[in-house]
Amino acid sequence: MNWFLLALKKYAEFSGRSQRSEYWFFILFYCLILIALVFVDTMTGLINAAYGIGLLSGVFGLAMLIPSISVAVRRLHDIGRTGWWILIGLVPLIGFIVLLIFYVQDSQPGTNAYGPNPKEATA
Repeated sequence: MNWFLLALKKYAEFSGRSQRSEYWFFILFYCLILIALVFVDTMTGLINAAYGIGLLSGVFGLAMLIPSISVAVRRLHDIGRTGWWILIGLVPLIGFIVLLIFYVQDSQPGTNAYGPNPKEATA
């Protein structure tokens, strides 16, 4: 949960680096909270059938849009790639696979163009 809160503290910070654990714990807690909100939306009847999204889950998704983009950009910086690589996710299937491969890669050792390695700072 600390990694999720750390990513939220860096709400719109697109510079620097985020190690794998920060990114994947953010995604884990994002998905768990979203699943819980979808459940609550379903139980309370807050789902809009025309759009297929609930009130609470929709508001949460909008609120988390910028933090999720920023943590993904910082994760790409950690492996030495520019944040613009996130746009490859717009390519159906191939983009998702490429980004998944990037996100599971280990940090680039030492300092790169985006700052010092966060793994070495926490070790």
